[in-house]
Amino acid sequence: MRRILVVGGGYAGFYTAWKLEKKLRRDEAEIVVIDPRPYMTYQPFLPEVAAGSIEARHAAIPLRSHLKRARLIHAAVTRIAHASRTVSVQPVDGEPFELGYDILVVTAGAVTRTFPIPGVVENAIGMKHVEEAVAIRDRLLDAFDRAAVLPPGPERSRLLTVAFVGGGFSGVEGFGETLSLATELLKSYPELRFSDLSFHLVEARDRILPEVTDGPGRWVVRSLEQRGARIHLGAQLVSADGGHLVLSTGEEFDAHTIVWTAGNGANPVVANNTDLPVTARGSVTVRADLRVATPDGVVPDAWAAGDDAAVPDLASPIEGAITVPNAQHAVRQAKRLAKNIVATLRGEQPKDYVHHSLGVVATLGLGTGIFQWRGIVITGFLAWVMHRGYHVLAIPTWERKVRVLLVWASAVVFGRDIVSLLSVQHPRRAFAGGDPTDRELAGSL
Repeated sequence: MRRILVVGGGYAGFYTAWKLEKKLRRDEAEIVVIDPRPYMTYQPFLPEVAAGSIEARHAAIPLRSHLKRARLIHAAVTRIAHASRTVSVQPVDGEPFELGYDILVVTAGAVTRTFPIPGVVENAIGMKHVEEAVAIRDRLLDAFDRAAVLPPGPERSRLLTVAFVGGGFSGVEGFGETLSLATELLKSYPELRFSDLSFHLVEARDRILPEVTDGPGRWVVRSLEQRGARIHLGAQLVSADGGHLVLSTGEEFDAHTIVWTAGNGANPVVANNTDLPVTARGSVTVRADLRVATPDGVVPDAWAAGDDAAVPDLASPIEGAITVPNAQHAVRQAKRLAKNIVATLRGEQPKDYVHHSLGVVATLGLGTGIFQWRGIVITGFLAWVMHRGYHVLAIPTWERKVRVLLVWASAVVFGRDIVSLLSVQHPRRAFAGGDPTDRELAGSL
């Protein structure tokens, strides 16, 4: 029986394995999924996790609950040697080992892209994984608790200053949602005023949300500014040493919470540790049917999809265009990939991946959003409802859909839960007799 090895359990990997389980007979192939995390993160919900609108666990899909037939290995793949049909696997515990396969599916996903800017690694936090979204929320709530007992001054201002670096979808949605949370928190903190809040969005380009056209992009900027935000366009972060941000425009300010959302980079395993053909950007080169290929032909028994695959965009009028690395494409590529693998195993021809965009939709905080499909633009409350409706339909499994809907329904009646659990990062502090005023032990970044 042939072994199908799926490297990565994110969007593309999870959906590929899920669909293969449904389409393959048990005697046709063994399915193996390798990923260091035991769950798939539904990333479009991370901004709402950061804002407390969704429970963290509900944005994570446990692999073992939904992949019933696949063998799951929670470890990191450190090298892919397709010439010998093996991968090098590094588990958290135990010695590394080699694992063989017959058919390879590369869906390792992208990683957060960083630059050698002083202070970023030491002070910033990303927003690509559910743990990071939870940490952002807890950090903001903890800052409110600390600021409420301080008199007006530099330290209180620093605690209530939040900076997001990166104006793509992840950054803008996270920024809008946390701004919404902070504004609502003021109702529970009579010691603080709206003027105490300072929210900054830093974007190196002269516009935000490159996925929408110029007009809607400008509307988003105006909407955020009307809510008290400061948008720095055409500004690059020069330094974040000690939480003191210096921008290329000359502006400087202190921030307690710094969130880095300045795009994704190539997965190092795919970019540097494989004999598969890759582009200059570190993505696997594939044909439109998702088979790995070189200019000379198809690489046998190798497939790729998702953020680390350079998939030709047949729906684009631009010759040579590559599909945008987003969830909409990753899910649909995975479904096509699974069908194509099944087809080839049964002696049939694979089909090309073609997907026409359904438009883009983003949340900008509780009750406001933006949607664009071609020339149709919807803003405000209706767009926010469309965002929630689309994503509750898109998140896999009915179990997760129901859980998310129940949390949203309870929030309508009781509001957001505003308890900070920052201290869970150091659960032994109280047991070990730590000082409750020790911010490092309590979990501060």
